[in-house]
Amino acid sequence: MQDIILDIKSLDMDARGVGHLHNEDGSQGKVVFVEGALPGEKVSFYTFKKKKNWEMARMTALHRESPMRVTPKCKHFDYCGGCSMQHLEPTAQVAIKQRVLEDNLRHIGKVKPLTVMRPMYGPTWGYRYRARLSVRHVVKKGTVLVGFHEKKSVFVADIDSCEILPRHVSDLLLPLRALIGSLSLYDQVPQIEVAIGEGVTALVLRIMAPLTADDETKLKAFADLHKIQFWLQSKGPETAAPFYPLDDDLHYLLPEFGIKMPFKPVDFTQVNHYINRVLVGKALRLLEVRPEDRVADLFCGLGNFTLPLATQAREVVGIEGSTTLSERALDNAKANGLSDKTTFYTRNLFEVTADDLIALGKFDRMLIDPPRDGAMALSEALVALSATRADLLPKRIVYVSCSPSTLARDAGILVNAGYVLDKAGVVNMFPHTSHVESMAVFNLG
Repeated sequence: MQDIILDIKSLDMDARGVGHLHNEDGSQGKVVFVEGALPGEKVSFYTFKKKKNWEMARMTALHRESPMRVTPKCKHFDYCGGCSMQHLEPTAQVAIKQRVLEDNLRHIGKVKPLTVMRPMYGPTWGYRYRARLSVRHVVKKGTVLVGFHEKKSVFVADIDSCEILPRHVSDLLLPLRALIGSLSLYDQVPQIEVAIGEGVTALVLRIMAPLTADDETKLKAFADLHKIQFWLQSKGPETAAPFYPLDDDLHYLLPEFGIKMPFKPVDFTQVNHYINRVLVGKALRLLEVRPEDRVADLFCGLGNFTLPLATQAREVVGIEGSTTLSERALDNAKANGLSDKTTFYTRNLFEVTADDLIALGKFDRMLIDPPRDGAMALSEALVALSATRADLLPKRIVYVSCSPSTLARDAGILVNAGYVLDKAGVVNMFPHTSHVESMAVFNLG
């Protein structure tokens, strides 16, 4: 343990306090990342990992407390890895995420938005409608654990409740322990995927061995008692199939647009249903779609943006890298009576070129919602298009991002196609975590 007192200046992307040691001559020395420390605080710390230019540490004493510090609501916060920011007041969490976004845009993309949008907020507790729970039979404890991993560990945290899961799912943690422990394959169920729709809660058991007749009976009784639906997954996500009951329809709603979106529990859907509704509505307002517009929805998934767009535009083209997803997006369009205004293609958007964009034709508006890797190839293709067929460039792009660093990188590319970063702001999709969701608007200059 060290007796050095450190001033914490900021937070990093993992919600660790950032401070600097000082050299003997008084100059700024190596950076120290301190778990549990907040900006504005003075702390003592214990270093558990040391490198030439940085140290990783844990706070051991708090000498000056930040006014942003609050008592974590969850009793498991100190060791459960499901959250990293419960000790920070929720509005301060969002302010720090906004700073992360702006810093990334400035340092990585070398761009600055003309307008910083107000952050999009939602419920801060019980918001997580999707989760992947780890399961571990622990011989020494003589029990099965169900929950998130411990902080910085492969071990499963010993928790009996979770404040970010809806109450009815949190209340299942202990009953699920007992259920898994009673099955013949109690040590061959590594994870449970949770997916909540309108009136339906689905649990996908990842099973490494077949169920016995007795196991099936226990699962059915549990499903009836707790009003949930079990799915079973024997190998990859494509093997997930409903087990019991079979008559429940898993879907979510976008009421503003009259959309009912069927999905499978292993599909990618947004974790926070309330914020997803806000996000979709805001994205469409920012796009300013007109009835005569032809719109592209790239990385469209199941049609989360495509179908609402189809209620406003002349035509919407959804593009996704998976044939299965493209087909299911079309099924969703048919189910919502929008198949006459939507077209879906399967394309690898990580290898898209200007020629591919030319083949797709003119788009008036474009929505981009990529995974964490971002849309670098697409951005570069738009730059190439600006040099040969600038008339085909969409006048406005709304970019929805789950990684501020790749958004910033792509923003720096898009300005070379003649786009101006008009607006940018954060979306608090994951309260109490360091995950930063954001949205940016680009207008053709």
